[in-house]
Order: sequence, then C-alpha cells, then structure tokens
Amino acid sequence: MSEDIYDAQFVKGVFDRCSGKYIWFSLVCSFGFTERWRQQCVGMLPDTIAAGATGYDLMAGTGEVWPHLLKRFPDIDAIIAVDISSGMHQRAMQRLHAHRAHRIAFIEDDVLKSDLREASADFVISTFGLKTFNPEQHRRLAKLIARCLKPGGVFSMVEASDPKGWWLRSLYLFHLKVVLPTIERIFLRGAQDFAMIGTYSTNFGDASAFAGMLREEGLEVEYRRLFFGCATAVAGRKPKHA
Repeated sequence: MSEDIYDAQFVKGVFDRCSGKYIWFSLVCSFGFTERWRQQCVGMLPDTIAAGATGYDLMAGTGEVWPHLLKRFPDIDAIIAVDISSGMHQRAMQRLHAHRAHRIAFIEDDVLKSDLREASADFVISTFGLKTFNPEQHRRLAKLIARCLKPGGVFSMVEASDPKGWWLRSLYLFHLKVVLPTIERIFLRGAQDFAMIGTYSTNFGDASAFAGMLREEGLEVEYRRLFFGCATAVAGRKPKHA
C-alpha cells in the first residue's frame, strides 16, 4: 500500500466509511470482548474523579465508553469527545447517546493537532484509538496527555493487541487476518475498511512501549494485559506537585 495509513486524512476516511456498521462489527466480531474491555478500561481509572469533573475522550469514535464512564462517575460534568471522524460522532449521538447530549461536547479534529488547553482535564480516557498512530505519533500523544491533565488528573486507555506468547495466538491472528476480512467481503460489500482496522491492530503490537512514553512524560503508569494479551491497557495519574 503506497498511502500512509497513519496520515490523519487517511484515518478519517477509513472511520467515516466504517461508521455506519462499526458498532455491530466491533461487538459481533470480537465476541463481545470490546465491550468488556471498555468496562475494564473505566474500572482502571483511579477512583479520584470528583463531582463536576471535566475530561477528554480521545479518539472517541462512537462513544461506547460513555455509559460505563457515567455509570461509575455519575457526577461528571462534561465529557469532551475528540475524534477526526464526524461520521463516528454522528453515529454516537444518533444511535447511542442522544439523551446524554447535554453532557457531551465534540471536537472534530486530528487530536495531535488539536488545541487542547494545558491542565484542562480531570481525566483522559481512550478506547481502541491507539492503534491508528505510529510510534512517533504515540510519543506526541503521550506529551499531549501529560500537558492536558491537571495535577492529580487521571487517565486510562485500552487497545486490542497482539497476544504474543499465548498458545492460541495463531488462532487469534487467523481470526483477525482471515475471518474478519471474509465477513466484511460477504456482508459489508468488501469495502476493505474493517480489514484496515485489523491491519492497524496487528501493527500496533501492544501498549507497553506507549506506557514507557507516558512514564517519560512524568506520569504514574500501570500497564495491564487483558485476556491473555488480546488487549492491553495503561492507566494512572499525573502527580500532584507541592
């Protein structure tokens, strides 16, 4: 492929085209694990989000993490969803979260170029957006998270990962590289965009390198493998300064 699959406009095109079927495809083809991993991602947030808190959902997609986040922290004042895909956000508001619209703001932008204010967030969360960045972009994202968090602010992020060392890894990769593209070709008219999501996932590896980048920015970080490493997560906080 001659195109740069990590170029912001390329990523936008993939997810704009995926948006109509994304929720169904993600849930069915992960056997429901994506929903479980979103719940676990929220559960990994340090229990320090106070009433009136405001934070960012980066690479927010269809906003499927919002119900879990608002259930655990019902007194959150606002979630600011940042995503380059207008199609994904429209899908979120139309199908899932219209009754929460007064608590959700949306910034349609490349998150790495967005003008998010310094020390503006009590929390940052992201589910399944890390894979769409290359290592250099991950480093810029780590700097952005550290800059945006308030002292004492918390974060949690999860991504589908390559379960290296798992005895069923070959079956997992067969599912990702063969089964999912076949489902797309038969049932989704072969647009190839969901197959691209599989490519992003296999290229990503796991979140261990990103955890190191967050630590280099001075954040306290916990790294965790979920379901034998089929997903990996990072969570922690920005230390309070005396």
